[in-house]
Amino acid sequence: MVRGAGLEVPWLVPVVLGVVAAALVAGLLLRDRRGTTPVANTDDLRAVPALRAWRLRYGVLRVVLALTVAVAAVGAAVLAARPVTVQERTRELANRDIVLCLDVSGSMLEYDERVVATFEQLVDGFTGERVALSLFDSTSATVFPLTDDYELVTTQLRTAREAFTDRGSDAAAEVLRGTSGLEGQASLIGDGVASCTLLFDQYDVDRSRSVVLATDNEVWGAPVYSLPEAAALATSRGVVLHALYPDEDRQLGAATAAELRIAAQGTGGTFAVAQDPEAVPAILEQVRAGQLTAMQADPERVVTDDDDLWVRLLYAAALAAVLLAWRVRS
Repeated sequence: MVRGAGLEVPWLVPVVLGVVAAALVAGLLLRDRRGTTPVANTDDLRAVPALRAWRLRYGVLRVVLALTVAVAAVGAAVLAARPVTVQERTRELANRDIVLCLDVSGSMLEYDERVVATFEQLVDGFTGERVALSLFDSTSATVFPLTDDYELVTTQLRTAREAFTDRGSDAAAEVLRGTSGLEGQASLIGDGVASCTLLFDQYDVDRSRSVVLATDNEVWGAPVYSLPEAAALATSRGVVLHALYPDEDRQLGAATAAELRIAAQGTGGTFAVAQDPEAVPAILEQVRAGQLTAMQADPERVVTDDDDLWVRLLYAAALAAVLLAWRVRS
């Protein structure tokens, strides 16, 4: 970051300085003496200490008044020239894309809420990562595509978390819209993963691409993609799959957990238990460690007004000039 000070209209200050200097010189050379009347035999009077002290004070007050007016004029000129502070910021942006891919079948909403809440807290630490949120049940719906607008990301994650908490609310219906497009089918895991994989773009740019998947991998229906096929699609596109499973000890989950683990690890990703509060932070740490290359964003030039000091100076000089003028006149 480069910081500097300057003026928007720099030529205005020397012009005003020249005018003030000319006015002072003219005042000294062309002082009006018509208001004085010569009086004879006043030499002794001039020697009176009280009168000499009065004349000295009067002269000093006039000089100080002139200087104060000059300072006020300069302050006004600087303010008219708009003093500014210029900052040039160069941000280092991470080149990582992360898609949060959530199975929103009835058995998963409780775990989805936990994952989103954790992810919501971690967004504050992002510096250039692009994030997307995709939900799926029998069909997939993109809540928001890849973006580094973290204000939008935080708002949407908060809305999703609240929707998962209150499943019967209007907000939940809005968030989950488009995820139940196929009647009689649910948790089409392979199709959901494939849809999340297809959200990535910019394949001509060197970026890391990761899917954070939360699912119980219990399929109810006939998906187009099986989970192994979806994992193969992810691998072909350079996407790493990180899986969060709700409970390794579920009675029906031994085979599904093993399949999910194999699929995730086959892409170079990880497998973790969704109940573990450290699971999502650990996954994101691995995502960050896996791609250390950073990109330099275009320099950003920020210009801000820097007139506080000059405003205070102008106020003080103007007030002092009024008081001094009153004192000189009296």
